Amino acid sequence: MPETFFDEWIAKRYQMLWPELYEPDLLDAAVDFLTDIAGPGPVLEFGIGTGRLGLPLSRRGIRVAGIELSRAMATQLQLQEAASDIDVIVGDFATAQVGETFTMVYLVRNTITNLTTQDEQVECFRNAAVHLKPGGLFVIENYIPELRRIPPGEKMQVFKATPTHIGLGEYDVVNQIEISRHWWVIEDQLKTLSSSHRYVWPSELDLMARLAGMKLRERWGDWRRGPFTSESRSHVSVWETPA
Repeated sequence: MPETFFDEWIAKRYQMLWPELYEPDLLDAAVDFLTDIAGPGPVLEFGIGTGRLGLPLSRRGIRVAGIELSRAMATQLQLQEAASDIDVIVGDFATAQVGETFTMVYLVRNTITNLTTQDEQVECFRNAAVHLKPGGLFVIENYIPELRRIPPGEKMQVFKATPTHIGLGEYDVVNQIEISRHWWVIEDQLKTLSSSHRYVWPSELDLMARLAGMKLRERWGDWRRGPFTSESRSHVSVWETPA
């Protein structure tokens, strides 16, 4: 995985920069979904960040562990109430080992695309499989590439436009890379951020799961188990290891 762009400045303002991720309805739906399929636990979050989902799951009585590349994000998690109940390893979730197995591994908010090569994404699935008990589940939440919404001859698409935040995706379809560019007006300053992501289709993720010895169990259009259709702009997919 490339060096993380989630530095100390962003880690301290993560909820301010992406407030939509903290909407109670969305959070409750995601935590309900994960709790429902996690069984007795424990569970492992790849890219746990500041604990947006890990902390609510922990408060529901499920033991949570995490792998996080950004030391700044991990530090912000450790500063929060009840964070001592969550064990976090600083490292690359495609390769880092925790040393135990889990009933569920989950990877949310498009974070699989932070791995910018196909080989790294395949290794992520293999690493998830290594950490799963027999019959364990691997959950990914990821976006559907917006290529159909880009006019012929163009390569850019605005994916976010608010008074304080503009997000622009620039697609390199040959190399399957989207460069995500952000401009925020925050604290009376202009903050910019640019990062590269390897976008990936659900069918390709299914093949990666098969290479890791897993098979698709279910796929939904959102955390509320809405149907996944040709018009879905994201998906929540669950693969399982052999029982």
